[in-house]
Amino acid sequence: MKLLTFRTDEGNHLGVKTEKGVIDITEMLPGVSDVKAVIRNPDQLTLVELAIREGTFPFMDEEQLDIGPCVDNPEKIVCVGLNYQKHAKESNAAIPEQPILFNKYNNALAGHKDNVNLPSDSRQVDYEVELGIVMGKEAKEVSKENALDYVFGYCSANDLSARDLQFRSNQWLLGKSLDGFCPLGPYLVTADEVENPNALDVSCTVNGEVRQQSNTKDMIFFCDEIISYMSHYMTLKPGDVILTGTPEGVILGYEESSQVWLKDGDQVAVAVEGLGKLVNVMKLK
Repeated sequence: MKLLTFRTDEGNHLGVKTEKGVIDITEMLPGVSDVKAVIRNPDQLTLVELAIREGTFPFMDEEQLDIGPCVDNPEKIVCVGLNYQKHAKESNAAIPEQPILFNKYNNALAGHKDNVNLPSDSRQVDYEVELGIVMGKEAKEVSKENALDYVFGYCSANDLSARDLQFRSNQWLLGKSLDGFCPLGPYLVTADEVENPNALDVSCTVNGEVRQQSNTKDMIFFCDEIISYMSHYMTLKPGDVILTGTPEGVILGYEESSQVWLKDGDQVAVAVEGLGKLVNVMKLK
C-alpha cells in the first residue's frame, strides 16, 4: 500500500494512492491524520483495503494535492554516512567498520514539490538520494535476522547537505538539518510491497540530468544490519525514520574544478525503485 500525507485547510490528512486516485483516509477514519496513527493500529489498513475494493469513498486527483512529508512527526530521524562503497571511495574516505550515525530534526522535513530554501551563507549545497526506512514497532537490541520484521515501510528521501556548513566543524549537524533539508516521500510504501530493500535501484537528477544511478546492494551496511546496530544503542520507536546513506555521484565527489553546487531554481528529483519520485526546487530566501 502506498500512503501519503497531504495538507488541507483543516490540517494534515492521510491518504492512500490507488490506480484510480487518492482516497482520504482521514475522512474515512476520523482521528487518523498521520501515518503514525496507522502504524500504531495496523488493523486500520484492513478497513482501508475494504473501502478501496468497495469504492465507498471518492477518489481525489493526486496532482491537485499539496503533498507533505510522508512521515510528518517522527520522534527520531537517524542517518547513516558513507554507507555505499563507491561513495566512500569518491569521498577519499576509508570504508567504515561500523555505521557512521548522525541526525536530522523535524524542521528539516519537506514534502514532494516543496520549495527548499538555500541558506544565505552557504555556497555548497549538495543532493543525496537515499532509501528511507520507517519503523513499525519498538525495537530494542533486535537481531539482524529479525530486524526487518520491525519495519512498517520504505520511502524515497533526499539528504540535502550544505557541505561548507557540514565541515565547518567535525560535527555534521549544522549542514544537515537546515530547514527543508530532509524531503521524504511522496509515498510511504508498506514493507509487504518491497521484496528486498537491499536490492533497489536509486537515482537522482538535477534539471533532468542524471547525477546518481546505483543500487542499494552497493551499501556497506544493509538495512537489517543498520536497524540491529542502532537498536543496541537507542530504542527505535514506531514512526522513526532511518536514512540509509547515498551512492556515488554527489557534487562533493567531483573534482573541485567541476563542482557546480545547487543554485536557485534547480529542480532535484530523487527516486528509489518502487517507492516513487520525490521532486523539490531550490530557492534563494
